[in-house]
Order: sequence, then C-alpha cells, then structure tokens
Amino acid sequence: MRITDTSDLWWKTAVVYCLDVETYFDSDGDGVGDFAGLAQRVDYLAELGVTCIWLMPFYPTPERDDGYDVTDFYGVDRRLGDHGDLVEFLRTARDRGMRVIADLVVNHTSDQHPWFQSARQSKDSPYRDYYVWRSDPPPETSKEVVFPDQEQSIWTKDKPTGEWYLHRFYKHQPDLNVTNPEVRNHIAKAMGFWLELGLDGFRVDAVPFFLETMGQDASGLPDPHEFLRDLRRYLSRRRGGGILLGEVNLPYKDQLTFFGGSDGDELNVMFDFIAMQNMYLSLARQDAGPLAKALKGRPAINPDNQWATFVRNHDELTLDKLADEERQEVFAAFGPEQQMQLYGRGLKRRLPPMLGGDPRQIRMVYSLLFSLPGTPVLYYGEEIGMGENLDAEGRLAVRTPMQWTDGPNAGFSTAESEQLISPIVDGGFGPQFVNAAQAKRDSDSLWNFMATLIKRYRECPELGWGHFEILKQPEKSVLAHRCTWEESSMVLLHNLSSDPVTVELDLATADRPAEMLQAVLLLDLLGDADVKIAEDGTCTLPLEGFGYKWLRLQHPEDRRLR
Repeated sequence: MRITDTSDLWWKTAVVYCLDVETYFDSDGDGVGDFAGLAQRVDYLAELGVTCIWLMPFYPTPERDDGYDVTDFYGVDRRLGDHGDLVEFLRTARDRGMRVIADLVVNHTSDQHPWFQSARQSKDSPYRDYYVWRSDPPPETSKEVVFPDQEQSIWTKDKPTGEWYLHRFYKHQPDLNVTNPEVRNHIAKAMGFWLELGLDGFRVDAVPFFLETMGQDASGLPDPHEFLRDLRRYLSRRRGGGILLGEVNLPYKDQLTFFGGSDGDELNVMFDFIAMQNMYLSLARQDAGPLAKALKGRPAINPDNQWATFVRNHDELTLDKLADEERQEVFAAFGPEQQMQLYGRGLKRRLPPMLGGDPRQIRMVYSLLFSLPGTPVLYYGEEIGMGENLDAEGRLAVRTPMQWTDGPNAGFSTAESEQLISPIVDGGFGPQFVNAAQAKRDSDSLWNFMATLIKRYRECPELGWGHFEILKQPEKSVLAHRCTWEESSMVLLHNLSSDPVTVELDLATADRPAEMLQAVLLLDLLGDADVKIAEDGTCTLPLEGFGYKWLRLQHPEDRRLR
C-alpha cells in the first residue's frame, strides 16, 4: 500500500470520539462544561489515540433539546465560551494531530430563532418561506412523530396566522424549507464559516428529514439529493479533506442512495445502524448469526465512502429496524425494566450496565467494534466504562458529566452539585468505581485496553480499506471474518458466548491455495499465541468464553513487527 493511496481519505481509518462540550469538563466552576475545559483535556484524548473529535451542538440555544434547538447557526453558546475559546481548542487539537467535526443541525431551528419569530408573525414576512406551512387542517400523523411520548402530530397550528407549520421532531423545532434557495444558501454559508474557523467537516443530523420536501409541491423542484451533492462539492472546494458523516437510519438499500450510489458523491461516511442493532440481537442470543447476516447484506459502496461502526451514541439505543419479537429479545436481555426503555423501540442505557459489568464481555464487544470493517466511533465515557442515570428523562440518561476522578462531582466541576448541568451517575458505575484517573493508572483497565485496540486498529489498514468476508465455521456463537487489503490479510474471531469453543478454519482460497499457506504464520496482534497453518490450509483456534483474536497472515518475506 502506498501512502498516497490513503492520505486524502483520512476517515477510512479514523477513530472518532463524540462528546458534548457542556458535559465534558468545566473550567470556571459554573457547573457547565466549556471549550476552555475541553482544551485542557485534549492531551487525554491524544493519549487514548483519538484522531477525530466530534462535537455535539455548541450553538446558542434555549436548551430545550440538549442543543439541537439552534437559535444562531454562526454562534457559540455563551455558557460554553466564545469564538476565541473554540478557536483555541481547535488549535490545540490540530497541534496534537486531531481533526474536529461538529454537528450540522439544519433540518430545523428553534422556535426562538429570529427567522421563525419573524415568520410566524405574518404571511408577508421575508422569512415565511424559510419554513413549511399549510393553511388546510393536516391529516392524522401521530404515527409519523419521532417522539411519540411528547408529540401527537408533525403539524402544529400557530395562532398569529392560523396556519400549521411542519416539525418532524418537537413542536419547538420547526422544520426548515430546504426547497427555498435562500435557506440552502444560508446552510452553505454556515458551513463555510465554521470551515474557515478550522472545522474539518460535519456530522449531519437527521439527513432523510433534512432532505424531504413534505408540504411542498415537488413538481418542478430540484432533486433534494442534488442539494446534498452540492454541499459535498462545496465542502470539498473549501476543505479538500472535509467530511460529511451522516445520520441515516434506513435499510441498506436506502442508505446507498445517501452515499450517492456508485458515484459516492453525497455523504462520505454513514453510520451503520443495521449492523449495530443486529449486534445487540446477537449479544442477546449469544449467536453471531444476526450480525453476520447484516454485515453480508451491506451493499457495495464507492471506495471513497465508508461505514461508521458504533456500540453507543448520544441518542436512544434504537432497535427500530429489528422485528418486534427480536426487539423484545434485546429488551429482555438488556433492558427488562420499563424505565430502561424508550418509546417501545430503544434503550436508554450504556453498554457496561447492560452486560452486568462483565469485563470479559465488555472487552469482547469493543474488540468486535474495532475489528469490523469501517470507521469506529466512540461516545465519551465508553473508554472507561461509564454507566447511565436511569432517573434522567429520555436520552439524557446517557448524557451525564464525564467522570474524571473519584472526588467531588467526579472531577467534572468545582460547582455545588445542584448547579451541575446534569447529575453525576450514582451506584456501581459512579465515579468512586469508574473514573479516568484510576483507569489510566491501572495497566489492566478498560481504558488501557481501549488504547491498545485503537493502536492496533490504526496499524491495520486492512480494517478500514480491505475486502470483508465472513468465514465459514461450525460454531454459531462465533463471528469469524477476514479483511484483505492488497497483499495483507487479517483473520478476526469473536465468541459471543460465555462457553469456550474451538474453531476450525479453512483459510485456503483460490488466490491463496493451501500450498501457499504452509509457511504462513497467524500472528497474534492482541497476545502472544501465534498459530501455524496446517499443510491443508486449515488451523485450529481455541477461544475462551467471550474470547477474541486478531490474527494477521504473516508471510516469511513480511518483516512487519507485531
């Protein structure tokens, strides 16, 4: 592999770390995290091995949806600092070799945004067509709402004009009219502004909703996907290595459209919700079948595109693409109590409590995450095994302050506890048991294991660039797969069961018959149990309960070190 093959596509082998500035580190003692505090923690992320930081919304907001209700696309919420603090953080991250992307929240605004405040007052407002309105009573849409416990319709009647406005999310988040050229220009200008300040791209929120033309006469309108292609071209002109990381929770065939099909000219990277949901079903059953089936169902994508893999994110752990009975299996295994569930379709939990704190299983899951073909995305606190606060409302359960120490307020803030942006997690996953300071000092901690995984992942371009295939073997609890890139090949095994197994693999292929494998060694990248391949191209690999192996096919002429 030549360096020039990958230098412009950094996202193919990136390690992305998502965080919320307001819950990460408070530098001034007001109970809210800020950019000055985040800048002080950049070295922590660099030491872990993170290569890209994803910032959740930091824009001015009434804070009715944790920052996703924006009142100014060009601003920094004053609780978090100012533009100068943001730029200083960006410089600090760049000096450590890290890129930074931020949420692009342009499907809707806050109802407190000046555009909507003007638009709702008069049909003659210059901002009226920035939003989607209807004069006739809307049909029944209760089944279309995103938050069924909060809303009963995606249309709300506004008193000043007597018309209804569209909101696919909360009623205080009116949808922007993406068919309006002025709205599209504002979105591009906002992107350009943040790129000039130093961002490397955007995580695009709710992409399918963002591109929809509901409430508009679609005849004669340009293809919404052409607008997404325009944004991709604009981003590439402004920052050659810029990235659009999209949230598209749809079946694979529909996701392919948002990549831009075989041209790959829309989103660069997309979250793989299908594999994530089937991973939890496989964990619940201790059967690798659902995950293997999902991975085999991934469509071929342009080589410049990439899937983003993840265990957890900032939202509910959605299970909406599973069948009802499958979802109930996951609920029974990992969220049997009603307060652990959300909307009947997802969970409000983090991984360690779901797995009962079992370090073997937790490590196996993260080994699996980094071994899957794609770009791994971590959510803050995963590296130390943080838990959730089930007393918090909805998605806020997993948006608790970062646990830095076992001291007051988990070392997050010097404010009084009642002033904190969110309560600290209590109980067995509280800071007295789970915190970054202790984890970094303990050579056997999850933090150090995660740092090793990240290092190995970054040393293995096969995982980000390679051809993926499921390997046949008889153990249903084991996912065995191979990633091959040019002349390099890796074999990766994960046992999703608590029972030990022995896996028999035949590694001979048409390109590499058995006689070519006789001198090949399977180099153990996470341990020291190297394996010889037999003369017939087979090998026998024992796996402990929840065991895992990363093995590289080492040819005699290959001089790479472990």
